[in-house]
Amino acid sequence: MTQMADAEVGARELTSLADYLGSALRRLRALPPLDLELTQAYGNVLAKDVVAPHPFPAFDLAAIDGYAARWEDVCTAGRGAPVRLNVIGDLSASSWRPVRLTPSTCFSVAAGAPLPGGADVVVPITWTDQGMAAVEIFQPPKRGSGLRRAGDELAAGSVLARAGSTISPALVAAFAATGIGHVVVRSSPRVVIIATGDELVEVGRGSQPGQVVDANSHALAAAAAEVGALAYRVGICDDDPEGLRALLEDQTLRADLILTTGGTGTGPGDMVRRILSRRDGGRAGPVAFTEVALYPGTTLGFGTVGAEEVPVVCLPGDPGAALIGFEVLARPAIQLLSGAEPVFRPSVRAHLLDTVTSPVGLREFRPAHVAERRGGGYTVQPLHGGPYTLSGLMEANGLVVLGERVTAATAGSTVDVLLLDRRR
Repeated sequence: MTQMADAEVGARELTSLADYLGSALRRLRALPPLDLELTQAYGNVLAKDVVAPHPFPAFDLAAIDGYAARWEDVCTAGRGAPVRLNVIGDLSASSWRPVRLTPSTCFSVAAGAPLPGGADVVVPITWTDQGMAAVEIFQPPKRGSGLRRAGDELAAGSVLARAGSTISPALVAAFAATGIGHVVVRSSPRVVIIATGDELVEVGRGSQPGQVVDANSHALAAAAAEVGALAYRVGICDDDPEGLRALLEDQTLRADLILTTGGTGTGPGDMVRRILSRRDGGRAGPVAFTEVALYPGTTLGFGTVGAEEVPVVCLPGDPGAALIGFEVLARPAIQLLSGAEPVFRPSVRAHLLDTVTSPVGLREFRPAHVAERRGGGYTVQPLHGGPYTLSGLMEANGLVVLGERVTAATAGSTVDVLLLDRRR
């Protein structure tokens, strides 16, 4: 940022990012819950606690292939003095008739088979002569080894997951294993992404004077999907007032949140701000555009559109600034709509590896690479920021947060870092 830009920032009255987010996000509510079959539930956020109706395992079972026996019958086994037991049957995972051991007898069992009554140990098959009618055991097992008791992993009545948790593959397995076929979840927010500007052209070509390739709508659709939203990229809308109004009205029918990019400034071509902030009958327009103490980006729009009052977030046209705006405002909005917790990304304190400067009066989010140290804690390497934020974000797994009063952070100092999860 140039000295002139610094002076312009100082001359404007900016809203702190914390105050802005607080006032904007308080207006959002989680989407209504719905009941989903388990096969459709992955990735959704639970609307209520899930309690196990049945235990897991559901019954006592063999954990390994071997011989189910009474420990008192095999505890004296040894290489020089093997214990000999009569094998009175075979049990597989599909066996269902109840059976019971008598002294000096055992059952040959497969892993997953229900335990016979009286059994309190399963002897590994490799510790025996693998006999069929009778078996010799050469090594004494520990009491309770080789088996699993009903409910020893998940007891009936235990809370499997709390409301606000995102359903993972492991949770799907736990729900199914304890007899759950439906769960109550929050809907995945339907997010519509619109890029605006007469200068925009579709991807597949290079930008040239008077034409700019639309990178933002593709990037924001990917960012929304990363959070778990159902992202719908509408594409490019020209700077046509009636066309923009009609498109927004049409998209409110299928959207829980609308993201626009571009047109947030005060120039002659900034149609989004002109249309959505227009006063009607002395009242402010449905979307307020605010100068926020944020770098890069500064201007953000937030409000509602249409009869259904669908929330809309208006982001800058610069790709790096649009993605930072998404992180600080749109992503938390999606998390709130989906009922997910926590709303904001996790953060850590990390030792800065290089000295960085930051514009006065603005809270900067600078791309960075964060790493864990062997002895504990984190280090963070700052990457390109400011007008080069997009190239920095390409390599980043974190965002260094530099406060409004920070003009320089020296190497070796400790800074806050938001962790970016790029696994989804």
